[in-house]
This record gives sequence, structure tokens and C-alpha cells, in this order.
Amino acid sequence: MTLVKLLILGFVAGFLATLLFHQSLWYVFNQIGLIPLDRPAWPLDPIPSYGAPSVISKAFWGGLWGAVLAVILGQLTGAAYWGSWIVVGAFALTIVAFYVVAPLKGEAIPALWPRFVAGLMLNGVWGFGTALILRLLSTLRA
Repeated sequence: MTLVKLLILGFVAGFLATLLFHQSLWYVFNQIGLIPLDRPAWPLDPIPSYGAPSVISKAFWGGLWGAVLAVILGQLTGAAYWGSWIVVGAFALTIVAFYVVAPLKGEAIPALWPRFVAGLMLNGVWGFGTALILRLLSTLRA
């Protein structure tokens, strides 16, 4: 598979995984009280600079992560493939969200409990979903 096709499939997989996997688990966390209801799943509030719904912004960034990680992890097979997507998704995305994105937005670094643990689970399930969708798209394309 060419690099461009892998980037495109990775973007689509990450975008869809954000909408289907990440936000679905977010909804569950809302329902059990782990994430407050004032931060709902699939948020439609406009982001300041562009006015696009927040959920589309999240999915766009999920797509960018998916494109990058598809190049790095896409050639793995078996348990290494699945485990790498889950672990890298869980840790890389959560660490960047806490220690890069929050300060760039002028926000304080969030408390580790329970938000960091929730972030690990949300982004780990995103990694699994991206890996699954990428495999499905690659299979359909073949």
C-alpha cells in the first residue's frame, strides 16, 4: 500500500474511531459519573476559531493521529498490531492532551485521578477502534 493511501485510510479510521469508539465510551463515562454531564459526548458546541462543532474537531484530530500512527503501526501483525494501537493510543494521546494541549489552551494540567485514567481508557479504546477500522478498510480495499 502506498504511503498516501495509508495516510488517507489512517485518517478515515481515526476520524470514525473518534465518533464511534471514543465518544461512545465517553457517553458511558457520562452515565456513570466519571465524566461530568456538562462535558457531554458528541458535543455540538462550536469551537472558538472556526465555529465547527467540537465533536468534528475531536474527530479531525483523531483522524490526524490515525494517519500518523497508521504509518508507524500499520505494518505490524497479530497481537503486536492490536496491542500497539491500544497502548500507543492510550498513552500518547492522553499525555499530549494533558501536557501539551491543555497548556496551549491556557488551561491547567488536569488532576491525574480520575481524568488521566479516564483518558487512558478513552484513548485506548480509540486506538482499538482505529486499528479495527483500518483493518476493515484495508480488507475492503484489497
